[in-house]
Amino acid sequence: MLTTIAVILIVLWLLGMVTSFTIGGFIHILIVIAIIMILVRLIKGQPVI
Repeated sequence: MLTTIAVILIVLWLLGMVTSFTIGGFIHILIVIAIIMILVRLIKGQPVI
């Protein structure tokens, strides 16, 4: 489930970067959250995908 949420956050971040529609730092917060979620999975020893 964490992987799905991380992928959704990354897609939303990329969409925000491509469309130039940014809501302040919100888009960058999404990518930071996604990276943290992926790192947590790696640290726990679970596969990312």
